[in-house]
Amino acid sequence: MLKINIEGIGEFEFPEGITIKEIINQIEDKIKNPSAILGGVFNGEIIDIHTPIRESGNLRFLTKKDKESLEILRHSLAHIMAQALKELYGSDKVHLGIGPTTDVGFFYDVEVEGKRLTEEDLPVIEEKMKEIIKRDCQIEREELPREKAIEFFENTKEFYKVDLIRHDIPENAPISVYKQCEFTDLCRGPHIPSTGKASTAFKLFNIAGAYWKGKEGNPMLQRIYGVAFWDKKDLKKYLNMLEEAKKRDHRKIGKELELFIIDENVGGGLALWLPKGAIIRNEIENDWRKEHIKRGYQLVYTPHVGKEQLWETSGHVNFYRENMFPEMQIEEEGYFVKPMNCPFHVEIYKSKQRSYKELPIKLAELGTVYRYERSGVLHGLMRVRGFTQDDAHIICREDQVEEEIRKVLEFAIETLKNYGFEEFEVYLSTRPEKSVGDDRMWEIATDALRKAIESVGLEYDIDEGGGAFYGPKIDVKIKDAIGRMWQCSTIQFDFNLPERFDMYYIGEDNKRHRPYMIHRAVFGSIERFIGVLIEHYAGQFPLWLSPVQAKVIPIADAHVEYAKQVEEKLKNAGLRVEIDDRNERMNKKIRDAELQKIPYMLVVGDKEWQTGTVSVRTKKKGNIGVFTIDEFIEKAKKLIDKKATEYTFED
Repeated sequence: MLKINIEGIGEFEFPEGITIKEIINQIEDKIKNPSAILGGVFNGEIIDIHTPIRESGNLRFLTKKDKESLEILRHSLAHIMAQALKELYGSDKVHLGIGPTTDVGFFYDVEVEGKRLTEEDLPVIEEKMKEIIKRDCQIEREELPREKAIEFFENTKEFYKVDLIRHDIPENAPISVYKQCEFTDLCRGPHIPSTGKASTAFKLFNIAGAYWKGKEGNPMLQRIYGVAFWDKKDLKKYLNMLEEAKKRDHRKIGKELELFIIDENVGGGLALWLPKGAIIRNEIENDWRKEHIKRGYQLVYTPHVGKEQLWETSGHVNFYRENMFPEMQIEEEGYFVKPMNCPFHVEIYKSKQRSYKELPIKLAELGTVYRYERSGVLHGLMRVRGFTQDDAHIICREDQVEEEIRKVLEFAIETLKNYGFEEFEVYLSTRPEKSVGDDRMWEIATDALRKAIESVGLEYDIDEGGGAFYGPKIDVKIKDAIGRMWQCSTIQFDFNLPERFDMYYIGEDNKRHRPYMIHRAVFGSIERFIGVLIEHYAGQFPLWLSPVQAKVIPIADAHVEYAKQVEEKLKNAGLRVEIDDRNERMNKKIRDAELQKIPYMLVVGDKEWQTGTVSVRTKKKGNIGVFTIDEFIEKAKKLIDKKATEYTFED
């Protein structure tokens, strides 16, 4: 018998293999609203009412009020969409791949014989889905022997399902199928009790190509994306956000503001920074260097390539090769362009014998790395093949671990706030089943990460077993102006490289000791972070980051000479300024400056010329007043020094 503790109800004994549906039937009198239960969370895993429970543990029932129930809804809608496709285009003509959930919805990879789906087909599919929901088909789970499952899916021409059973499902794993109406699909679940329990607050919104199992050379399927919520208000809010996201697309704004290009003559995923984009990047990198030096980091530079032996020692050749560019042969030796900076920093540490008195040693680099990403996943600056990591490695003693982690986390949060981000999600990932390093090191490292988060006063979620095989980590996500979360800072312990490279320091006892090694990045990737900034600000950057901080606009040709004097004085004060002396109307010049997202427009005419002033405008507030040139310089530089995100002058 199993002992199952049901949250809010009590502990019960049940036979092995019992389902939530059977539990509800047995203790219905102890449950407030049994019909509202959609599934449960058992020992941390989301399950549906049909999933057999085969061990003792803790169970929490799920209803629509619980965040986890969205997983069950979205998974079920993926199946309802698959059923709709079968009914619309022919059961023997539609071949199904995989249909998992996403953070906001679901997708399904499908092949439709003789038809290429387009976005014009999506409303038709949606209507068929709603019809299936109205039918309220019961959803049932069944486990099949392997050979019977293969036979069933071969007979129904679901060749991709047969491939999954033969090559992806372990021999001893149960093979489950879910049935609804006349439709049956291979699936582990979880699913709602019936199609009628599904919400109609969903929307199909995109179709893209996807290689089967993500491997080039496999058949190209069509991936249909959907978003789904319980409440139509949440759907509307998300769809509005998608519309806003289109307007903020960093690729579109980057082109309009002449910040960067990706030229196919150079190569996909390799960004070329134009002069204005280079200014933004230079400001970020200069600030990065200044703040790191202030905090005791030592800046280093490392080459873009390294010998094969280096990457063999680090383990990259064996464990990461598919993400690396092909090997180069130079004088009969193999070389790789670097996918990471870590081994170089290790060799710098090992360049001489280290004493416990020297630790912690903090090596930092804006190091450009290269990783082979498939062309189908490249996306502007967000997913590239060459990018610059704001990389640092902290090598320290055991007694320094906790303080160093706290300092890194405080540094990361302070930096991100300087760029206008105020809301964060923090995740602590713990030891996975397969890992290196002894138990004591994992315990010390994980505890240090936890204490650091708590000391900074941040709320966090624990991702049990989600750490890398070489150490636990903290991930920090930032929320942008339209509510999207972006992965940013990472603090990662590494028990692997110190062992592989035999790193050590001489302790107070004159013996060798293995140091702790911490990888950390504040931005993660400079390219990706700038892409996020472009979309966060919709191109309207804070003054300190703006490529052009002020545009001097003479009202008429007679005022161009004075405008040039203003321009020269501002440039001498260190401001980035341009003059618009085109033969155009003033209003057009102002409009063009606004389109280029320039913070200040300095209009000059007879009055300004005679009084040595400028009439200052911003896009948001229009005319904000008349100032002497020195007053404008002083006020602007104050905003720059404090990294203000608004253009409003202080009194």
